[in-house]
Amino acid sequence: MIKIAHRGNFAGPSHKENQAYYLMDAIDAGYDVELDLWRINDLLWLGHNGPQYLVPESFLLEIGHAAWIHCKNLEALHFLNVTFPQLNYFWHQEVDYTLTSQGYIWAYPGKDITNRTVIVDLENSGDNSDAFAICSDNFLDN
Repeated sequence: MIKIAHRGNFAGPSHKENQAYYLMDAIDAGYDVELDLWRINDLLWLGHNGPQYLVPESFLLEIGHAAWIHCKNLEALHFLNVTFPQLNYFWHQEVDYTLTSQGYIWAYPGKDITNRTVIVDLENSGDNSDAFAICSDNFLDN
């Protein structure tokens, strides 16, 4: 099963989440990463509640093999769809499931799953063995 560090977190939540070096640290530790991406005025930004950390387009290509990109605005979604369709990205707000651009099912906790489902379990507390991947803040205690 693939382990996805939620915003780069794999040892618990951190104020460092969504920063480029922190995402790279998680990848270097063997995890995939979920990151929050904004596009504003033709610039790319990382950040959950708003754009915080400016990143170059090349950063997305550098980490693309391990990135699950959560588009936070329409501009980011459109940009990836047109410019980097090979990357794995998605957009959602308040739905139980959404499809990523690579055809994986991104699911909220407690929802039915398949072998193509990425389950979001921020505490990594449930039996997620039937899922394709798990996105969590904490993998070290399990």
